[in-house]
Amino acid sequence: MSNIVDPLVRQIAARVRTERERRRWTLAQLADASGVSQAMISRIERGESSPTAVVLGKLSAAFQLGVASLLALAEGTPDDAEESAGVRRGAAAAQWRDRATGYRRRQITGPRFPAEVAEIRLPAGARVPYPAAAFAFVRQVVWVLEGRLTFHDGDTVHHLDAGDTIELGEPCERVFVNSGDTECRYAVILTRAAHP
Repeated sequence: MSNIVDPLVRQIAARVRTERERRRWTLAQLADASGVSQAMISRIERGESSPTAVVLGKLSAAFQLGVASLLALAEGTPDDAEESAGVRRGAAAAQWRDRATGYRRRQITGPRFPAEVAEIRLPAGARVPYPAAAFAFVRQVVWVLEGRLTFHDGDTVHHLDAGDTIELGEPCERVFVNSGDTECRYAVILTRAAHP
């Protein structure tokens, strides 16, 4: 799997640097906006460290992008006409893995598709929190495909089984938890509500 993950880590590094430079932010400014240390941001931008899902959530919130948007941008740009339509083989798809939690994410749709669809695999016992800002400017649905997901939507806790969906409302702090003893597989379907 490392031959699939490593190129994506380099693409994430380039995307984080591009988003920071596009805003003309220094490392210190991004650190202040995200709550991620300058040293960690620097290691991520150099491709020396694979960010965790939580760190990606903080960075995407600072950029006013959803995590899915930040990863989708890393996986391809709108100019990638080669992957804009047609068959995308599952075996060839890039997967991003959070080594701290085992969370795995695979982009299903191409960069030109009007909605972002991703498949997430959350191992037993994994817990991934995201700040409210990571959900700004997006409309999102979570659809549990296999297993059970305990979803903290602000102060409300939902226990979702295979086949259940939840459409997310206004941004708030959210936590994805697999408190079961088997992997949970779910899809995230996202559209942009407004541009930052």
